[in-house]
Amino acid sequence: MSYSEKILSKSVDPATQQMLEFAEKQGLETAWDRYEKMLPQCGFGELGLCCRICNMGPCRISPFEDTGPKKGVCGATADIIVARNLIRMIAGGAAAHSDHGRDLAHTLLLTAQGKSGGYEIKDEVKLAALAKEYGIKTNGRSKEDIALDLAHSVYAEFGKQEGFVQFSRRAPERRVALWKKAGIDPRGIDREIVEIMHRTHIGVDNDPVNLILQGLKASIADGWGGSCIATEISDVLFGTPEPVRSQANLGVLKKDEVNIIAHGHEPVLSEMIVAAARDPRLLDKARAAGAEGINVVGMCCTGNEISMRHGIPIAGNFLQQELAVITGAVEAMIVDVQCIMPALGDLCECFHTKFISTSPKAKFPGAVHMEFNEEKGFDIAMEIVEAAVDNYAMRNPDKVFIPEDKTDCMVGFSTEAIVKALGGTLDPLLDAIKSGAIKGIAGIVGCNNPKIKHDHGHVALVEELIKNNVLIVSTGCNAIACAKAGLMLPEAADQAGDGLKGVCKALGLPPVLHMGSCVDISRILTVCAAVANALGVDISDLPVAGAAPEWMSEKAVSIGAYVVSSGIFTVLGTVPQVLGSPFVTEILTKIANDVVGAAFAVETDPVKGAHLMIAHMDAKRQALGI
Repeated sequence: MSYSEKILSKSVDPATQQMLEFAEKQGLETAWDRYEKMLPQCGFGELGLCCRICNMGPCRISPFEDTGPKKGVCGATADIIVARNLIRMIAGGAAAHSDHGRDLAHTLLLTAQGKSGGYEIKDEVKLAALAKEYGIKTNGRSKEDIALDLAHSVYAEFGKQEGFVQFSRRAPERRVALWKKAGIDPRGIDREIVEIMHRTHIGVDNDPVNLILQGLKASIADGWGGSCIATEISDVLFGTPEPVRSQANLGVLKKDEVNIIAHGHEPVLSEMIVAAARDPRLLDKARAAGAEGINVVGMCCTGNEISMRHGIPIAGNFLQQELAVITGAVEAMIVDVQCIMPALGDLCECFHTKFISTSPKAKFPGAVHMEFNEEKGFDIAMEIVEAAVDNYAMRNPDKVFIPEDKTDCMVGFSTEAIVKALGGTLDPLLDAIKSGAIKGIAGIVGCNNPKIKHDHGHVALVEELIKNNVLIVSTGCNAIACAKAGLMLPEAADQAGDGLKGVCKALGLPPVLHMGSCVDISRILTVCAAVANALGVDISDLPVAGAAPEWMSEKAVSIGAYVVSSGIFTVLGTVPQVLGSPFVTEILTKIANDVVGAAFAVETDPVKGAHLMIAHMDAKRQALGI
């Protein structure tokens, strides 16, 4: 493979290709380099056959018929070990997303008490709607009093020991009845996560089916609980997104401005960074330093959050975080939690970039820690942005290389925005599905993974689906990949099949709808539940499917589990670490259909994956008689 072919094999994104070539010439290491150094990866680990939960091990089970151990020291088989490893990943992912929700609940509480530093309740309509779901009285009460009761009610979801997670009752009654029958209707969010950790301790639950059912239970507590809480409270505090124009890719960095990247997942920090960067005092200081202004851009899910509420440009998705630093034009990389590479510390030392950590939960080697808290949110954000402005003078112009690539996009399709775009009712969408103009709806989500050509899995899958009249709802790194590829513009409807093209042009919508960050997959669940309720069926009866073409994180495992548990067939583009147990593999890809009405499929070819989803939609349409 030639040098140019090697670069092209790593990503379909032109800005990423340029930066990888530039990084190699500068002798700078990226995630792709570290992946190649790791090859060949541990075959036992890839199959999920390693166990380290006690000190009699680590144990590994041989996948070969005639050689190697078939049980761990305690007697655990491949089926037990793979199932335990899988649901521990679900626990980690559910904990991450649900902790995000808990932090938002904490911010709402402080705001209601008048103790937050700069936050306010921006969507009183949604506040009232959520209060109604929780049975909180609103008549004659201030928004602060209502918010205080809502914050306490939401807080209780995490430690609840009995009953059910409130937002799970947005699911169709048939779905809830199915969860109850299978014993996977979650109680409290934290309880289900803790129970996974207990069950997977040595000598506790050693039934693979029972283990996986608990994993599904915790994942439902994530998707319909913690993640849903994060989304809804974000809307109350920061405003429910409506369609807005933005731009995406590394070209959004500006040569003559102070560039600040907000990277991570929680909008509590990034909202204040955006506000501080617009403060006249800091803008004047930036100009006095020779910059034309302050340019805040997003990275990963924080990028999605501030883009859909403020039109802030998105610099890139997960695998572009190092490349953004390598442009030499970034004054500060400000991070909170999740999907932040510890490699950034060493890399930032090669440039003038300040690597600033802010969360007490997440510290990094080489980072300057400026701890953020909601009580002094705006003041701390001012200090952080000022540090970036002061750092502009340290930039070395000779090291600056910014790709020109950037693409316009339309972002911010919350559930409410979609209904509004349809004229205030779901009827036009239902009519389009019934007529066949829209074959079905696909939720495409997830990360990047250097095992797969960067963005190729995302873009190729989505392009094939829209060509076949499938409407796409997208979050996370997939949303950013689609934005960079120009698929989030109304003009992209020209790439769609005639049916979807007609619907998009009539409504002025892109064929790929940006619904937000990873936790906002809860918005997709809400839309699916609303469509199912309107048709009088369960979610599993709908012509819908999900996919994670380039997934890599524990959060993605939890997401996949709750999407399938909600009745949605889901295609994975990278192979999960379960193939060491044919039984567990069968549970996930076949037996799950009998329990929750949906299952996983694994297909590394995105075009073939698209056709698996299309075939599934065709079967569901036929069963519905449409």
